[in-house]
Amino acid sequence: MYDVIIIGAGPAGSTLARLIGKRYRVLLVDKGMVLPKNGKAPAAKCCGGLLAPDAQRMLARMELGLPRDILSGPQLFAVRTIDLLNRIERYYQRSYLNIDRGKFDQWLASLLPPDVELRQTCFFRGFAEDEQGLRVHLSQDGSIHEEYTSLLIGADGAFSLVRKQAFPQMPAPRQYIAIQEWFKSERPLPYFTAIFDPEVTDFYSWLIPKDDKMIVGSALRTGETATANFELLKSKLREYGFDLTHSIEKSGAMLMRPVKMSQVLTGQGRVALIGEAGGWISPSSAEGISYGFRSALALADALMSGLEGFQKRYLRRTRRLRSNIRLKNLKAPFMYNRILRRIVMTSGIHSIDVSSP
Repeated sequence: MYDVIIIGAGPAGSTLARLIGKRYRVLLVDKGMVLPKNGKAPAAKCCGGLLAPDAQRMLARMELGLPRDILSGPQLFAVRTIDLLNRIERYYQRSYLNIDRGKFDQWLASLLPPDVELRQTCFFRGFAEDEQGLRVHLSQDGSIHEEYTSLLIGADGAFSLVRKQAFPQMPAPRQYIAIQEWFKSERPLPYFTAIFDPEVTDFYSWLIPKDDKMIVGSALRTGETATANFELLKSKLREYGFDLTHSIEKSGAMLMRPVKMSQVLTGQGRVALIGEAGGWISPSSAEGISYGFRSALALADALMSGLEGFQKRYLRRTRRLRSNIRLKNLKAPFMYNRILRRIVMTSGIHSIDVSSP
């Protein structure tokens, strides 16, 4: 009998397990590998690998400092914003930590206390409730396992199976697919590039330097046109002057965008949600690491007083986080409405001038 079973060992799940692992008997489950196993290295999530200021602030709050080998180069202090349709370009000052996302997740998992049991390459298949608690069905190496727990936590990302089974009637955030392709880059760009073009997506696209490589990515509406729109993006970037000659690899992942507060869910009864599974992600930038940290910390604080009544405490502790998402949705039209974006970028407000030799 476990006190808590957490599905998903990303930043949200690993952080929650670390924070409550000495108080509760915790099982942390992930369908992939977050730590090396049988001589194999874990595969990195489809992610740009940038720690925004909000994520840096959360690391500071948790008294965590990044090991040097997690960092990638270059470190970035500006965003180059390109509106392809309006043919406007601006630079804005913003500091990011450029990291190797795979090593970052491994590092977070390495901080787990020895009391936490971690099962890798283990799949969540469903759960049922009875008088003793929740019977959680897991599969690993071709075998089905059943574990009992008092509390089930969904930290399994945008395509959360825990959320789908526990709350099938609740509205889910708008779905996107993030597609990324890595290219060889002889001269790393000294900035993060954000690209807006409604012919490609109603969200945004990006270019991120990563050592001697460059990531081209886009958050695309799901459907048959996603791949074609990604190819359209690359075609437009080549015309704009970017060298996308030597492709290395391509990956994809589901992405959520909560455009209504009814799509953000903390949980109910014996099931709670953290990270993107609960809709905790920025609807304007798709930044999710800081939201994963903040929701995990809120739930950990709620559980410090015990399991009884934790849902009300968790809901109360996420009040500011919900307000943050509301503000991001108010900000979104100035980024994604073509006319408003043109007005803001043409004005030059908050932009910086750059000098290149």
